[in-house]
Amino acid sequence: MNIEIRAAVMEDCGRLLELVNELAVYEKAPDEVTVTLEHFIESGFGKNPVWWAFVAEETSTGKIQGFALYYIRYSTWKGQRMYLEDILVSEKARGNGIGKLLMDRLIEEAKEKNFKGITWQVLDWNEPAINFYKKYNASFDPEWVNCSINV
Repeated sequence: MNIEIRAAVMEDCGRLLELVNELAVYEKAPDEVTVTLEHFIESGFGKNPVWWAFVAEETSTGKIQGFALYYIRYSTWKGQRMYLEDILVSEKARGNGIGKLLMDRLIEEAKEKNFKGITWQVLDWNEPAINFYKKYNASFDPEWVNCSINV
């Protein structure tokens, strides 16, 4: 599977929401996604965007097989940090290294923007994700399993 990692564009938002819903089902919360497509688009591509994303696009089909969406959070102790809201590879495309491509691109972005690190959360029962993050030497908080990478 040939994959290109690129910045998300407005036209990707419909597919991104499909993947968000796939994630919600996986996390046993399918009814929790209430954002509308219009609000999602405005939040990422409107006058004052609050999120940015990278997509993993299969080059032969043009289909987005995964994404990583982040925003900037501010730590009074550390300064600006990337907050990784979601990283997801579609179930059908897992096992092809797409998650690594997305995570590596996030780390590159954090360095380019001079962020002081990356922070995210992972559910304590999500062993595949936890094992993935361990490959990056992420630190884990035992209460909610908050993770960060210093870059």
